[in-house]
Amino acid sequence: MSSSKTAKLGHWTMYMPILALVAFGVAGFLPNGAALTLCAAALAGAVFSAVHHAETVAHKVGEPFGTLVLAVAVTIIEVALIVSVMLSGGPDKAGLARDTVFAAIMIVSTGIVGLCLLFGGVRHHTQGFHVEGASAALAVLCALSVLTLVLPNYTSSVLGPGLTASQLAFEGMISLVLYLVFVFVQTISHRDYFLAKAPSEEVHVPPPSRRTAVLSLGLLVVALVAVVGLAKKLSPAVEQAVAVAGAPKAVVGIVIAALVLLPEGLAALRAARANKLQTSLNLALGSALASIGLTIPTVAAVSLVLDQQIELGLAPKETVLLAVTLLVGVITLGTGRTTVLQGAVHLVLFAAFLFLAIVP
Repeated sequence: MSSSKTAKLGHWTMYMPILALVAFGVAGFLPNGAALTLCAAALAGAVFSAVHHAETVAHKVGEPFGTLVLAVAVTIIEVALIVSVMLSGGPDKAGLARDTVFAAIMIVSTGIVGLCLLFGGVRHHTQGFHVEGASAALAVLCALSVLTLVLPNYTSSVLGPGLTASQLAFEGMISLVLYLVFVFVQTISHRDYFLAKAPSEEVHVPPPSRRTAVLSLGLLVVALVAVVGLAKKLSPAVEQAVAVAGAPKAVVGIVIAALVLLPEGLAALRAARANKLQTSLNLALGSALASIGLTIPTVAAVSLVLDQQIELGLAPKETVLLAVTLLVGVITLGTGRTTVLQGAVHLVLFAAFLFLAIVP
């Protein structure tokens, strides 16, 4: 990306996050149709603005810190949304954290990864990455997802999918500890495992100034807050459309999760097209890990402090989909080289996930 193009993009990306928040506030005073149109347009602008600011921050701090910033920022705001809905929704939202985490894992591990491998393979035929980094992320993802989303169905102290207070505290503790250890390995002890293997096709430009990077970080947070808020504002329309179509309520969670994950998905796809598959995998797998490692401890703490009911165990169908996704991920990312075939396999799993959510 040339410096002139960066400067040209900078004007609208500086104002768009603020305008998106303004649109979120104004939408409540508009007729339903106009409000939905405004929210949809503001959401699109906020997503593209978030991607731009995330890339600016990443260019300043370098990899893998840049991808970590976006993944953690999105997840923290997503967790805040989940907790707010849990507190206002009562017992009907006991499975919200489970459904959201599962949807995020499937969207990221099959949809985003699949698109990155497919588009990257079409453009570059074969792409390489550090298998050590991918294997480390997949090992943590397998352990966390099974311990938090599958094991609760098989404990005997209480009937699944719930857990006792001590079990829930243990789940939250090991999730946070394992995620923090992974972040330490990714950013400090074995950082080279997560650095890009192939040279980028983009024209090298000097990193932005510290002031620009700090400004972009602040605007990134504002843009992500706007994305989550606008997604929540659009959720009633989504729920109504799902009800009219006769689809299960779980589809609503998938749509909202997809909207929240749009900034990460677009950033990962752009990196894959620029022959930076390592950056794409850092974003995708890192966001899946953050979704578990930050969401489960937070909702566990809220559940214990406020005596709020929570359900974590997946249903049999979702358990099978999760198991197949983890197995395929270990196989397709176990060689350090990918083609369009691996991308097609992941996208087929993503299609199965979406289809079976609509037609259970």
